[in-house]
Amino acid sequence: MLFGLSPIWGLLPLLLYIVLAFKKGMHPLVNVAVCVLFGAILTKQPLGSLGAVISKSMGSFLALVGLIIMLGAGLGAVLRKTGVADNIVNILMRRIGVSTQKRAIIATMVCSVVLVTLLGTLAGANAIIAPIVIPLVAAVGICPSTLAVIFQGAGQTGLFLSPFSPPMVTLMGISGLSYPQILLCAGLPISIIMWIGVYFTALSIQKHADGSEKFEGSAEAPADYTPTPAASRATAAFLITMALLVAYGIYAKGGASYVIIVMLTAAIVTGVAGGLSLGAIFDAIMEGCGKMFWLYFMFLLFNPFLDFVVKSGAFGALVDLLKPYLQSTGKLGFSLLTGAIGVFGINGAAVAQAMMMNEMFAGFLQPLGISMQLWVLIVLVGHQITSFAYPGLDMLAQMGLAHAKDVKPMLKLAYFAIIPGTFLAIAIGSFLL
Repeated sequence: MLFGLSPIWGLLPLLLYIVLAFKKGMHPLVNVAVCVLFGAILTKQPLGSLGAVISKSMGSFLALVGLIIMLGAGLGAVLRKTGVADNIVNILMRRIGVSTQKRAIIATMVCSVVLVTLLGTLAGANAIIAPIVIPLVAAVGICPSTLAVIFQGAGQTGLFLSPFSPPMVTLMGISGLSYPQILLCAGLPISIIMWIGVYFTALSIQKHADGSEKFEGSAEAPADYTPTPAASRATAAFLITMALLVAYGIYAKGGASYVIIVMLTAAIVTGVAGGLSLGAIFDAIMEGCGKMFWLYFMFLLFNPFLDFVVKSGAFGALVDLLKPYLQSTGKLGFSLLTGAIGVFGINGAAVAQAMMMNEMFAGFLQPLGISMQLWVLIVLVGHQITSFAYPGLDMLAQMGLAHAKDVKPMLKLAYFAIIPGTFLAIAIGSFLL
């Protein structure tokens, strides 16, 4: 450490990251870059070697997750270009029907969950859904705040169900558990809790809506949407391909690298079925990937960022400080405390949050009898519910898509439904798992 500082000072880059994350107008990539430089200086790393550090980071797990996120955006671009995304949303909305507010809430929840699950991205999926569902739900009086609550609350659960989403890939990587195991002990229970919370919060918001909120510039709902033959073929091809690839991945225990094959195969098969040339397919994939390249590069920087904190000995020093408290609270106390530290104490890119939680607390699992099934439940809550606790990028993005301006309904969802419900799940899991 610089100047012979105590290892605990190695946490300063992490604290700086949290502070800068709340600074208005701060780009996440700039934030991480500043913290990498700070961490390198603190741990006396030669600044001239940072290029080699980033090059090495290209083979890291975080870089793989960043690549998967980019490919998910590329697949989403192919689905939009072939009309598959519009077709799936319209099928779901029409089948459920939006003749009443309750039906509109349920239909929108289902659409958001399904498309986020298929694409593995919250913002990308809801961006596809928004212009389609807004005219339909507006016709029955759904207000923008209600839609925003649905987009974030229900939509995010799609990340907990998708075998190829960044949270699921991360949890499989740090735990060694299979997709079905994580789904049963963490993804599905947390999703059910959140669906119940979202539904009743949405009803409450609608009950107290005063009519002052309006959707701006929304078009009239189409009376009869009819997909083109190419869009119908592409939709069938996409759904069949995904089903086969997911089934094979579960059977063959395909890891995170298998996701790359899934994304590319689904994009190519869907594009060909939709009448696109191979050149047009890869142009669409690159167009989608390009929009998420900044996130991939941020993950490249996050790896040395975390490595510098580890090299400083800061995580070890922090664990030594927390050890008496964590050990004295037992299994239940440890589970709730680490979950709370994840939600309220570690704020950043979700995948990096999960990696930090695992780095800090994995050493306590065996002594306290924490099973890996319980641990993935804790980490899932700890690194995903942060987006509900603070009005950050994810929350504001969903509000923007829904034309909502009032953040209070979003915080009502968080602190009266999502956070209490998920921590109750951790408490129950500490006895059952």
